[in-house]
Amino acid sequence: MKKVLIVVLGVMVVGLLGFVFTNNGKVDNKSNKDIKVNKNINSNELFSKEYESAQVKLDNMSLEEKVGQLFLVRYDKNMALSWINDYYAGGYILFAKDFDNHTKESIKEELSSLNKNSKIPLVFAVDEEGGYVTRVSRYKAFRDEKFPSPRDVYDSLGEEGLESIEKEKGELLLSLGINLNLAPVADVSVDSNDFINIRTFNRDAKETANLIGLMVDYANEVGISSSLKHFPGYGNNVDTHTGVAIDERSYDNFLNNDYLPFEEGIKRKVPSILVSHNIIKCIDSEYPATLSNIPDNARYVRFTVWAQDLDFAVLALTTTYENNLKTYYYKEGIVSANENINKQLANNPLFGKSFLLFGDSWCAGNTSAPDGWA
Repeated sequence: MKKVLIVVLGVMVVGLLGFVFTNNGKVDNKSNKDIKVNKNINSNELFSKEYESAQVKLDNMSLEEKVGQLFLVRYDKNMALSWINDYYAGGYILFAKDFDNHTKESIKEELSSLNKNSKIPLVFAVDEEGGYVTRVSRYKAFRDEKFPSPRDVYDSLGEEGLESIEKEKGELLLSLGINLNLAPVADVSVDSNDFINIRTFNRDAKETANLIGLMVDYANEVGISSSLKHFPGYGNNVDTHTGVAIDERSYDNFLNNDYLPFEEGIKRKVPSILVSHNIIKCIDSEYPATLSNIPDNARYVRFTVWAQDLDFAVLALTTTYENNLKTYYYKEGIVSANENINKQLANNPLFGKSFLLFGDSWCAGNTSAPDGWA
């Protein structure tokens, strides 16, 4: 119940963003008074039973706490406690180096200690996809061998093997205090030359959708939150950690292919979806998906209807703004200044229910991502 409430609180807190940020990103301190989340609750929505309890917590939070809860911050052992005390961070995303030289017991104690010092329970997230992207199981202190990719497991052991491995993965993460796994990869790719292919099931949209549905089921049964990525579908685009990806595909292609795994995941009650930084030209030719704010666009309206038909009430996660936007989108002239980012974020239709992930600035000046980067 506590885990569910954390996620619901996140959904409701981020719904305040349009009230909190005004005047190109400046905080309106008067906006904290009598703020209520206006939501027509549908009994079929994933979090519908928790809104009332979450509203009670929300009513007792300061404006600073509400803003802080928007951020899932790159973990820094030496700064994590001060960020909780000073900025009320909503949680932390941990990478491989954060588990190096740790045991199961020591990392569990470290994260538990932070939670004890936080007024609001924290979200601790990792990208433990298996195969190319692992943060935890690459170290023998946590598993004798790193988790294989879901594709390899399914190819060799079928659904039974996939269920066994995925549940083991979820149980391991929960035992360490990790409550959000930024997986599975729901992108559709059947071309080995695609950047994203190695991390996909390498199957068509319908079969990928079926397997993603199973992955969501396994996570839900174990009790760990999962996240489908990278919405609205990566396709054959380049790595956005190392450059700007411009998707030239038609909107019908998204509707008939890339959306299918996300649609199935939502039906299976996935609690979150992670959005890519790709520029989807058929929807918005100027801004990346995470910054697009074109509610009058007919294709955006079609997506909105599609989402509402599915009782879309999941938490949207954006990938690391610091790396991608400031390093590459500035360079290409797509995003010109911090003020422009703030304005775009505040107007983004996803901003009503999104966590913002901020990471390292490792990529400044680099042209390739580190091994296993998500």
